[in-house]
Amino acid sequence: MTTSNQLLKYSSFGLTGVLILALITATILEKTQDTTFVIRYIYGSPLFILSWGVVAVTSFIYLLKRKATKQAITFCLHLSFILILAGALTTHLSGIQGAVHLRQDASPVTTFIVPDGDIPSFPFQVSLKEFCLEYYPGTSAPMDFISTIIINDGAKGNHEGKVSMNHIYSYRNYRFYQSKYDEDCKGVTLAISHDPYGITITYIGYILLLCCILSFFFQKRSYFYSLLHHPLLHKAAVVYLLFSCYSVHSMKAAEHPETLPKQIAEQFGNLYLYYNDRICPLQTLAKDFTIKLYGKSSYKTLTAEQVLTGWFFYYDDWKKEPIIHIKSKDVQKLLGIEQGYACLSDFVDVNGYKLESAIQGNTEIKDRASIESANEKFNLISMISTGSLLTIYPYCKEEGQQVIWYSLADKLPQDMPEGQWIFIRKSMNYIAEMIAKKKYEEVNKLLEKIKMYQRKEAKAILPTDTRFNVEKIYNNINYNRPLAMFCITIGLLAFIFYCQRMIVQKSGNTRTNLLLNIVLAVIFIYLSTIIAFRGYISGHLPLSNGFETMQCMAWCSILLTFILQRRFSMAIPFGFLICGLTLLVSMLGEANPRITQLMPVLSSPLLSIHVMVIMVAYSLLAFIMLNGVTAIILRYFSKDSKIQIKRLQIISEIILYPAVFLLTVGIFVGAIWANVSWGRYWGWDPKEVWALITMLVYAFALHPSSLPLFRKPMFFHIFSVIAFLTVLITYFGVNFLLGGMHSYANG
Repeated sequence: MTTSNQLLKYSSFGLTGVLILALITATILEKTQDTTFVIRYIYGSPLFILSWGVVAVTSFIYLLKRKATKQAITFCLHLSFILILAGALTTHLSGIQGAVHLRQDASPVTTFIVPDGDIPSFPFQVSLKEFCLEYYPGTSAPMDFISTIIINDGAKGNHEGKVSMNHIYSYRNYRFYQSKYDEDCKGVTLAISHDPYGITITYIGYILLLCCILSFFFQKRSYFYSLLHHPLLHKAAVVYLLFSCYSVHSMKAAEHPETLPKQIAEQFGNLYLYYNDRICPLQTLAKDFTIKLYGKSSYKTLTAEQVLTGWFFYYDDWKKEPIIHIKSKDVQKLLGIEQGYACLSDFVDVNGYKLESAIQGNTEIKDRASIESANEKFNLISMISTGSLLTIYPYCKEEGQQVIWYSLADKLPQDMPEGQWIFIRKSMNYIAEMIAKKKYEEVNKLLEKIKMYQRKEAKAILPTDTRFNVEKIYNNINYNRPLAMFCITIGLLAFIFYCQRMIVQKSGNTRTNLLLNIVLAVIFIYLSTIIAFRGYISGHLPLSNGFETMQCMAWCSILLTFILQRRFSMAIPFGFLICGLTLLVSMLGEANPRITQLMPVLSSPLLSIHVMVIMVAYSLLAFIMLNGVTAIILRYFSKDSKIQIKRLQIISEIILYPAVFLLTVGIFVGAIWANVSWGRYWGWDPKEVWALITMLVYAFALHPSSLPLFRKPMFFHIFSVIAFLTVLITYFGVNFLLGGMHSYANG
């Protein structure tokens, strides 16, 4: 390699290392100082920006010197990052971020304010026609903020647009985002973004990046392709291990608030309910409600049905019960609690609702998602207690017309027959009276009458008895949490066992293999049943969300284990680990069931893709780390293990490519979501920064031709173990130490 090439290599890789150190320093200073400090003196400093520019230029020249253009896909992959950096620079130099305050019936405005205090002008006039709040059904809590604005553009006429929490309005490259509203609901503050060139360049970079990543794995003349065909892998198989982080919160059994007997509560669960645009057992709502509130499908010794009916019939008793799971330290501080569980009474004081100011955007809190989550739980209890979620009364005006389901809190049609009107309005009151008198036989009779009414009024649209009962069975046998922990435990023990066999260079024990295969078969049958039940209940292939996708992946991991284990003995422990860890990932979705309509900004499919892709990437990086640990064990406990260590390196290198690519895609999908929802695609939040640090650190290992140290097996394995610290800091360190908008796991 020539001297100029050496200089270019050291400049690009060396300066990237310096930037990584600067990013680490910035996240620490943000904790000790504040966000404004690091934005001004690090992220926004000319030296920092210049450093990124130098990295981009030197890297591009280095690619040309290395004649990387001969591998078009690899060259374009690197070019996409240069375009993304160019877009970021364009945004920094020419983009404008600001805010404008509008009032109804006020004169149109022609200016807005930017963070440094300047007041730029619009090339048009803006006025607020109307502002309205959409409320959670049956409550007075805001669910969404919608502003209708009028653009007066002179000769081009007037243009009307709507701005809400998940819907921006764009006119002449000025993008309007909902920010907050005035207390009298007659005025709003809209965020403004004007960045036509930076966004365009950045998005071109994103598109090129995605196309190159998809094409990379089909490129025959590449280092990745040579790894796949390495002679040491002729009897090995690459298995992906998915990793997630899990914490178990245990509580000692204690006295619980008053509730219905288990059998009576189950009868409530047998009622039909219109829920999430389908008809299901009320038991399903009870389970989702309890998981949403407490994090588990039962509370102490109480079933989900007992929890739901407890809130409905014994509200005064339950409002003092610390059942509402609050993870965020910021929210705990606002509520004045010192633990992870709050009572309903903790949400209010003599001044009113404690979260009101934060919800309106008048409180400087970064963890907005946790504020919204706590607010949703509060409103959810209100909707259960008032009965507005219990849409159990169908009504069909005439045969052949649409059946409409009503709750206790809904306004009933004026032309509804008087007897039917009285039944809907009074039946639950009578049940409450019988419950107060402990006349549970009468309660059972009344519940049966309600179910008879349901079958009579909505017989044409009710699910079949088989589907209804299958859903009840599914709700009772869905044990993802204990199964996940069981699989991980067995997987780790099997991993240690097979490592020990590798150290002493012995083949696997036949009896052990048989026993583990029997356990895998049982798990496979269970998962097959669960997936089949879920598909039968929903009426479609259960792959519509992250929870279902991860369950399917767990099922596939077991199937692949049966197929691969003959050629690769480590497939057995990896199969257990993959199954357990994918089930843990699926629990991220199961732990936050969609009962009410979430804030629209949190319901974006881009957000789901962003989270799932990054979780899979972290899982693959965890597998590489485990491979590194295995290699280190072999190195120090086995005399002749060079071939095995080299094989582990090859497997890890193969997995490293999809891991880093998925992490990269996840980061930029998150950036697109942020741009669509918040008006910026990068905000230097600590979690964003550490995800970037993780990507950059692992990217070094993707360049063994330029950095020959990574060709040495033990160096690579030690690096993979140490580099995994960046994943741990991204996932745990930011949540518990550094804070930020993404710190959703506090507590």
